[in-house]
Amino acid sequence: MPTPQDPHPADRTEHPRSADTSPAIARAFALLSNDWNGLILMALAKGPADSAQIRERVPGISSRMLTQRLQELTAIDLVTRDVRPGLSSRPRYALSPHGKAFLVPLAVLFLWAEDHLPASSSPADRPATTDP
Repeated sequence: MPTPQDPHPADRTEHPRSADTSPAIARAFALLSNDWNGLILMALAKGPADSAQIRERVPGISSRMLTQRLQELTAIDLVTRDVRPGLSSRPRYALSPHGKAFLVPLAVLFLWAEDHLPASSSPADRPATTDP
């Protein structure tokens, strides 16, 4: 006899892989728990940019914080850094293939936040913090 399908699968709280058994989900949350990382990745989704262009796309971030976050995101291979010789030798940053793949869950999170979180809860809406 067939079992009835759950009419509200999104209401289920169980998941085949529990968060406490998956270090991968812990790493993903750690990545997003750092202020600005998600916003920087979304800014780079618009295309490669130098640090000044990224600051324009991520209002409120300081130059020092942006440099620190870009170094971290480059170290974990979500962002690439390219310096071309010539008149403008400013580094340009772009999403790596891993960074582009991360846009899928990030876009879903963005849509969920638009529908379910108050606007005042985003880092861009908070006053800029001073650098240590």
